[in-house]
Amino acid sequence: MRLDKYLKVSRLIKRRTIANEACDAGRVTVNGNVVKASYSVKVGDIIEIQFGNRSVKVRVLSIAETVKKEEAKELFEYI
Repeated sequence: MRLDKYLKVSRLIKRRTIANEACDAGRVTVNGNVVKASYSVKVGDIIEIQFGNRSVKVRVLSIAETVKKEEAKELFEYI
């Protein structure tokens, strides 16, 4: 699954276009490397997102095309 879509489905970022812009601006890293929105996310990847002066670091636990709002938190764990 594409990184921008994963960020939207997991609800780490609300909209896919915002996720895409964050990737293009270099604010998203996977396993320590700055990646594009087209990066293919795999289970076990560590994603770090810069939101202004704070950052969020999560580990990918599973990948799903669609999930309910309550189940979105099961796709990742905070580190």
